[in-house]
Amino acid sequence: MLEPADRRYGPAPLPQPRGPLSAAVAGALRRPPHDLPAGLGADLDPADPLADEDLQLTLFLCYELHYRGWRGVDEGWEWQPTLLALRARAERPFEAALRRLGAPPPLPPGGVASGLAELVAADDGPPLAATLQRRADLAQFREFVAHRSVYHLREADPHSWALPRLGGPAKAALVEIQTDEYGNGRLDRMHAELFRRTLDRLGLDTGYGAYLDAVPAVTLATNNVMSLFGLHRRLRGALLGHLAAFEMTSSVPNRRYGNGLRRLGLDEVATRFYDEHVEADAVHEQIAVHDLCGGLVRVEPALAGDVLFGAAAALAVDRLFAVHLLGSWAAGRSSLRARTALTVSLPATVSAAAGPLAGVA
Repeated sequence: MLEPADRRYGPAPLPQPRGPLSAAVAGALRRPPHDLPAGLGADLDPADPLADEDLQLTLFLCYELHYRGWRGVDEGWEWQPTLLALRARAERPFEAALRRLGAPPPLPPGGVASGLAELVAADDGPPLAATLQRRADLAQFREFVAHRSVYHLREADPHSWALPRLGGPAKAALVEIQTDEYGNGRLDRMHAELFRRTLDRLGLDTGYGAYLDAVPAVTLATNNVMSLFGLHRRLRGALLGHLAAFEMTSSVPNRRYGNGLRRLGLDEVATRFYDEHVEADAVHEQIAVHDLCGGLVRVEPALAGDVLFGAAAALAVDRLFAVHLLGSWAAGRSSLRARTALTVSLPATVSAAAGPLAGVA
């Protein structure tokens, strides 16, 4: 039986397949590394790559081998040539969809900082943060946190892939941001650890990857876009633009998330993750725009368009995520996958406020 620390810090167990391609990959990963069948995935042509459960899980299965791996899976799979070839085939429609969805406008005369500001100002995503602050019940807030746990329990890791690919001012700026994300070397201040306490306060599973089977393709896509950008050096500009968009759109939503939890009777332990981001990300925003992205483009001007693409893709995929959650709740159903129920054990201080958990029988 695994010790609690093993569950908290990974690796996670393999999730259940969602189609023939993810079934083939998951089945292969349960065996020692070997060549996959020739042509596996060659006919891959999803109508909507960002919403395709099989494609997004296949990508996540491949990408996680470069993070903490999968429980019981031979680590030799990370660089197995035929699996990498399959991943490349799956990435093509995914990246093409991102470029269609997140196509940025031309670089304005003011440069990359102005371009990022214009993208964020023009973003018309639905009011997920405001809904969670003012109207969401505790069951819906738990669903939101379960979705976000896929990223927040490894917060900052995807963007750290850029560190060895940068030099000079951009590298220094990224180190400054990531140092904060990792708690300045203190476990109890790491943002992933703060989020784990939020999960615990909400009575949710704190294990790494605990809700992979529960979240839909759009949630996996919000994570896969970071891995796509992070694992390809050619997309380093997009990765930094993605991070800049994250930081530029973080402070106000996180204030709303914290206030929403307070409205529902949660304490400062539950809200600290969000409260921490209100102040930290206001500072990170300036570093990310001017020192990180600006520093990169001063050294490599040709990457300005990639920076704006990464930011536009981040905003576009997050918009799809918000549309899914709000649309599900407006229709009176769970935003999680069918037949998923969240197992919860609520603290006594919030049990009375909980009401029935929004789930799908």
